[in-house]
Amino acid sequence: MGTDANGRRPAGSPAAGVVHRLADRHETLATVESLTGGLLSASVVEIAGVSGVYRGGLVVYATELKSALAGVPEGLLAERGPVDPDVARALAEGGRRRCGADWGLATTGVAGPQPQDGKPVGLVYVAVAGPAGSEVRRLDLDGGRDHIRTAAVIEALRLLAERIDAAGPAPGTGVSKAGDGDAAPAGAARR
Repeated sequence: MGTDANGRRPAGSPAAGVVHRLADRHETLATVESLTGGLLSASVVEIAGVSGVYRGGLVVYATELKSALAGVPEGLLAERGPVDPDVARALAEGGRRRCGADWGLATTGVAGPQPQDGKPVGLVYVAVAGPAGSEVRRLDLDGGRDHIRTAAVIEALRLLAERIDAAGPAPGTGVSKAGDGDAAPAGAARR
């Protein structure tokens, strides 16, 4: 994998980290990608054991497919365009809902080489939607197209990891963020 938003190569695999966290929690993931065009889902599915976690994903590069496939409101797209924090949030929520996953992860932005609809090259939004709500992160990335896309994948996976950790133990799993010793009854885990 390439470098992150700060030009650093991540230690370990960000995708492996989230796949293992989700497997431990018995939770699932869906992805919705625009600017990364399948790079995010490819990084997730290369991890061994992912079949119990990854539900699927959508690549919605064309603006109209963001609405038709991912459920982004047409009015929102018409008013703000595809590179917008609320569009990123709607992509993550739509992917989560349409794929029947616990978590949805989305990317949208401008990889270049030219600005798009008045948005500068390197403006990227990554979003995660989960059981306790959603969060969007704005990235202002430098570099060429390949770096922007790779950094967007790394930062999306980091955001997901942060949200999973912040969620605490999954209901009925006994898996705890801080190892507080609370255990669920046998057989109580979801899925």
